[in-house]
Amino acid sequence: MKNPSSSAFALGTRDGNEPPAQELALWRLYLLGAGYLLIVIGMGMQKVPAFLHHKPWELMHGVVNSMLLGLVLLSILGLRYPLKMLPLLFWEITWKATWLLAVALPAWQNHTMDADTWETTFACLMSVIFLIIMPWYYVWRHFVTARGDPFLRDRLPSV
Repeated sequence: MKNPSSSAFALGTRDGNEPPAQELALWRLYLLGAGYLLIVIGMGMQKVPAFLHHKPWELMHGVVNSMLLGLVLLSILGLRYPLKMLPLLFWEITWKATWLLAVALPAWQNHTMDADTWETTFACLMSVIFLIIMPWYYVWRHFVTARGDPFLRDRLPSV
């Protein structure tokens, strides 16, 4: 019988024999891949040329563009490792939901939405796609209810 410290659990398998990817239907993995591809193509078409041909940016404009290009580049890894890169999609969903709640909703309630805010709101609402394609059962089993890594617990002296 396997225990939680066995290598099978350390590698992220359920019972020591079944890799995590086999928990999901192949079409779910392709759907996730399509989501990463959407980021790579959709945002890549904007951010790669912006980096290749830009004048000096203001500090925050450069930070935002750098982070979004990082998202594009890491999404390329998501094409090969769709389950291992799920935290990237968590980040994408989270920052867009935060922006919608903290910026767009108050502006909409106060009737102060300008064209740029509407454009960003629409782009952020596109993250609904990721809410739909996310394999929530897998997320629940592997990110919510799974035991955490013992990175600190095993390194502290016993009291």
